[in-house]
Amino acid sequence: MTTNVMTIVGARPQFIKAAVVSHEFTRRGGFAEEIVHTGQHFDHNMSQAFFDELDIPEPAVNLGISGGSHAEMTARMLVALERELIERDPDVLLLYGDTNSTLAGALAAAKLHVPIAHVEAGARTRSMTNPEELNRICADHVSGLLMACTEASMDNLQAEGIGDRAAFVGDPMYDAFLQYSSLAREPELVSILDGSTVDIPDVFHYATCHREENTADDSTLESLVRALDGLGKPVVYPVHPRNRERICALAERIGTKSLVLCQPVGYLESVWLVNHADQVITDSGGLQREAFFAGVKCTTLLPFEVWPETMVGSRNLLAEPRLDSILDAMGRPQEIDETYRPFGDGHAARRIADEIERYVGRCS
Repeated sequence: MTTNVMTIVGARPQFIKAAVVSHEFTRRGGFAEEIVHTGQHFDHNMSQAFFDELDIPEPAVNLGISGGSHAEMTARMLVALERELIERDPDVLLLYGDTNSTLAGALAAAKLHVPIAHVEAGARTRSMTNPEELNRICADHVSGLLMACTEASMDNLQAEGIGDRAAFVGDPMYDAFLQYSSLAREPELVSILDGSTVDIPDVFHYATCHREENTADDSTLESLVRALDGLGKPVVYPVHPRNRERICALAERIGTKSLVLCQPVGYLESVWLVNHADQVITDSGGLQREAFFAGVKCTTLLPFEVWPETMVGSRNLLAEPRLDSILDAMGRPQEIDETYRPFGDGHAARRIADEIERYVGRCS
């Protein structure tokens, strides 16, 4: 019997997780997967480049939905995904993470009584001002199969009264990091200021900052840019397309000297930058984990913990987007315990496929 899976993706972290799980579906057989791309990340380097370099099956459809407020984007996705679910009639809907694409898929499938499997279930920041927190909570509570990356996430689901639907599978991002690190390649950086090719410094920090907490307000964004420019070492900073115009204007007005402001990089290039960086500065939940996997010290520019499992031995510390706060966090030496592996053993994709098979069997 073939299990028909409809997978919804929309943002680059979801492409990474979907890659290893899709490959597992193909390897073992018995799965027919159709990928629906909402279009939430539309830039080539943040979307199609990932499908190409990770050898992900081409989406059955790209809905091309991006931009607008959270409500506008989610509403348009909800309408479009309901249509796709009715047309494709899958045995199970597979969701990843905490994006607007995830929330829209969960709501559409729940209303149609389509079984829902959610990877990265149970992750909590305890911050209800964080849009992704609302997405992940809602998605978890309407999903029938909750697949957690860590034991702490399992505890969260148990505390919310939905632990009976949960299974610990490990983190498919760890699978991907292990599988693709040997294929990682040095990127060719393209400046967002003038389109020129930029050499990668011998010693550099790697930064990605795109979340609302750091970019929605002009004064906070300016503080961030000034801080990154003042760290004393070059900072390679691929800029999210929605912030490009504002950051270019800031860089020209401030006269930045140490920031390498470049176009987004692909996954294999990002893995190379993580593995070769002196330190990582980010507000990305995915990059925090990749720095942790690589043993590279990370500073997270958020007022809350996203992955508390990484925040041991000063390996990942919170900071405000100010120079003094960032320097304080970066200056604390990390201590690495090689036996500490909270994200599993690198075989999450296999367990995810196992759990989906069992779940669909129960639902049929």
